[in-house]
Amino acid sequence: MKRQFLISVNLAKPWLLFFCLTAILIWQRQDIPLVTEFPQTWTVPLAETLNRIMAVIVENGQWLTRSISAMLGVALSAVQAVLVGTPWFGTLSLFGLIAWQGGGKKLCFVTILALLYILISGYWTPAMNTLSLVVLALPLAVLAGFAIGYLAVRSATFKTFILPMLDLMQTIPAFAYLIPILLLFGFGPVVGLIASVIFSVPPMVRNTILGFQQISPAVMESGAMSGCSKLQRFAWVELPSALPQMLLGVNQTTMAALSMVIIAAIIGGFEDIGWEVLSGMRKAQFGQSLLSGIVIVLLAVLLDRITGAYAKRQLPTASHQGLPMRYFLILLFGILIVSNAVALIHPAFSVWPEALKFFPATAINQATEHFIITYGGAMDSLKNAILYYVLLPTKLGFERAIAPFTWGITFTPVLKTLYWGVIAVGCGVAFCYGKWKTGVAGVVVMGILFFGTTGLPWITVILLVTLIALKSGGKTPALLAIGTMMFLLLNGLWQPAMLSVYLCLVAVFLSILLGGMIGIWAASWDIFSSIIRPLNDVLQTMPQFVLLIPALMLFQVGDFTALLAIIAYSIVPMIRYVEHGLRSVPSSLLDAGLSSGCTRFQLFWQVRLPAALPQILVGINQTILYGLGMLVIAALVGTTGLGQAIYVALGKADAGAGIVAGLGMALIAMTADRILQSVIRGKASRF
Repeated sequence: MKRQFLISVNLAKPWLLFFCLTAILIWQRQDIPLVTEFPQTWTVPLAETLNRIMAVIVENGQWLTRSISAMLGVALSAVQAVLVGTPWFGTLSLFGLIAWQGGGKKLCFVTILALLYILISGYWTPAMNTLSLVVLALPLAVLAGFAIGYLAVRSATFKTFILPMLDLMQTIPAFAYLIPILLLFGFGPVVGLIASVIFSVPPMVRNTILGFQQISPAVMESGAMSGCSKLQRFAWVELPSALPQMLLGVNQTTMAALSMVIIAAIIGGFEDIGWEVLSGMRKAQFGQSLLSGIVIVLLAVLLDRITGAYAKRQLPTASHQGLPMRYFLILLFGILIVSNAVALIHPAFSVWPEALKFFPATAINQATEHFIITYGGAMDSLKNAILYYVLLPTKLGFERAIAPFTWGITFTPVLKTLYWGVIAVGCGVAFCYGKWKTGVAGVVVMGILFFGTTGLPWITVILLVTLIALKSGGKTPALLAIGTMMFLLLNGLWQPAMLSVYLCLVAVFLSILLGGMIGIWAASWDIFSSIIRPLNDVLQTMPQFVLLIPALMLFQVGDFTALLAIIAYSIVPMIRYVEHGLRSVPSSLLDAGLSSGCTRFQLFWQVRLPAALPQILVGINQTILYGLGMLVIAALVGTTGLGQAIYVALGKADAGAGIVAGLGMALIAMTADRILQSVIRGKASRF
């Protein structure tokens, strides 16, 4: 045991040095304020510099951007007039035919059923306005994404430049780059359109690159042997081969464009469905918000299924091919003519009668009020328990969170000494048995809980994150971690960043815990899996704002409300990847475990879980990124941190502050992603 202890100490030298330095810093924090607070005079005026640059760009380029805005506004109005002006009977029939052409009878039936709900609920016109924005944003994003992706395929230098830019575009919160767009293009729905295009370009770029990279060399050689010119080889060989993958990119681009509808409503609503959701939230009308949110979910599901069906049609295994294109187009025009003629004969086929609308918002609001009155006490108890025993310790640490008002006790010096004594003994026992990593992890976790994310010295946090990055992935992730931490420090974003990290840490931990248990249960029970799968689809397709509605109505503003919304959004990838990983364990491994005499419990812990660990780590990675992405939305319900800094900057049209805060959040997300990717690669190499 002594030998094991000495080996553990030798292996854990960097961590032991880190613990010693942290102890010295904490001991001196009262005498040296620099330990806990980075001097304001050391910060750099990056936000002010960006504002000056933005002012020059706006002054000299506004004539061009406003001209583009005017042209896009005309195009948006035209598409909007067509979709809103077409009789509902015709639009419903057209979408039904398009769905049948792509996926057959089942998809056609689902499409008509969903559109009938939208029609009967009274949200037909707002839904068509939303579709007009998506219909115009989609081709712009697809064309831009294809051009950028194809250029990246042809130029390795450009690819090296564009891939990090795609990471930034997908990790910087949309609110951050809305501010310069707002200054350049003016206020209104066109700003939302442009933001939708920017946000939805990366999936198309990535799938275009992947599609062209997957082309078989034999196919390329066949085209060259046939004497094709470069243009012919592109049109007849490369493009058809890459098309199935590119159509998957179109599917993802469509969903990304639709996810921006509520954000577009914030900066310039025009009676679309996003504005209906936002209006209901601002008025605290749960019924109206819920019903309009359901419409967005239905639109997301329909667009996802229809575009996905057309992508699958390009595969050799596709069973449904639909009509030849010319007959399909003839039938589309025929439906348009017939529907307009029928609408002229009877107005009910043009505008759905008010008497036939079903809008139970008032009943839902009354039921919500009754629920709150009846169970308000229990919900407050749950909220306070999570706040006092989970959120505050993570944010402030036990040394500041434990008080007679919160825990009913005083955290005396004796209790503090006992706390660290137990940790030291546990760490020593772990070292004696060669489990030094467990001992180090225990000290780190319990140290964070004692001091809180906002109470740790900034030098300690930098060293901790850098050491984790270095040990998991080497120099590259470590340099990125150092760069991220220094960016936050030098731009005065350290405290907001720590507040964001605290909330994200708790949400991710609970998502991993709950999502892992749900995923294990779903992997073990097919009936439960069939029940949870559509719920996952709803949570993943539902816009982030909609997730705030039930939490906001039941628990009002605050960190607890934000926590629930973040968990609802980030738990889905954990459930999916845990279930997929456990179901994908090779049967040969399971048979080997059973033949070795493993019990069901041993088979899970010693065979299935280790084999599924790489997929589970991917789920953890995605859970962290989803949680960080939801932080900006959570700022709408009173949270503090980088999300609030971005939202405040949007209200002030402060482009510099918004971009800097957005970059800070993006860098945190990219650092977490790179570290976990390194861990995943290390784990995957073992299986």
